[in-house]
Amino acid sequence: MRIRTFEYFVREALSSLRHNGLMSIASVSTVALSLLILGMFLIMVLNLNHMASALESQVQISVYLQDNLGDRDMREVGTRITKIPGVVQVTFVDKDEALTRFKQRLGEQQGLLAVLGDTNPLPNAFEVKVDKPESVKPVAQAVAQLKGVENARFGQEIIEQLFTLTRLIRLIGLALIIFLALAALFIIANTIRITVFARRKEIGIMKYVGATDAFIRWPFVIEGMILGSAGSLIAVFLLVEAYTVLTEQIYQKLVFLPLIPKYPFLNYISILLVVAGTIIGALGSTISLRRFMKV
Repeated sequence: MRIRTFEYFVREALSSLRHNGLMSIASVSTVALSLLILGMFLIMVLNLNHMASALESQVQISVYLQDNLGDRDMREVGTRITKIPGVVQVTFVDKDEALTRFKQRLGEQQGLLAVLGDTNPLPNAFEVKVDKPESVKPVAQAVAQLKGVENARFGQEIIEQLFTLTRLIRLIGLALIIFLALAALFIIANTIRITVFARRKEIGIMKYVGATDAFIRWPFVIEGMILGSAGSLIAVFLLVEAYTVLTEQIYQKLVFLPLIPKYPFLNYISILLVVAGTIIGALGSTISLRRFMKV
């Protein structure tokens, strides 16, 4: 494409935007609203996925040792555990530390332990972390077979329910994002179709005088790209401001909630939405033109 021809296409697109000012504003507003909703759901789904991953990463196996093991035997058990495929971290917790943790969990009800006197009924143990959630069950089964291990627990029912929930969140999130992207494309295509419909006679005349489909199509495609990018920039600005305020409020009241940090997360979201808005605008124009190109 020649530079002079491209300049003509851009001038035609800008001229159309000026002559159809109200329609252009309506199109940009529609794009902005569609991408704002899409961006909100995208941020929500990604944060839910981040929280689910954080929960999964905290899953660990508690390996309780037999009482008759000496220090050397316990070290040997720990060495064997580290060699099991999927194990990434092994931490030894002696019975005194385990009792201290148990007292902290009881809080004001520590008096219940008074009946034990100086006796510590808790065993020595290892805390085992694995490389991925799917490794928890097979690693626990392998550890339980080791000599000197009383049992290995990881709350199988709770963990399986957690994994099912996280998979469900990811599937529903992906489906919502795809649905909203298609909805945005549909809305933008129909919005731009109104602009094309208003110029249908002009398109027909250009076809009759010999203009090629590409020559007619490009100004509309560029117009759609401008509308899409302008709408996406508005959506990005609103999303960045809203996410900044939301994270500040949440961090003040729910410090433990694992939200995705603003940067570079918002940069990626912004780039994604601007690119998506531009592409959707171009696709919307192309789809809208099909009917009117058949003269």
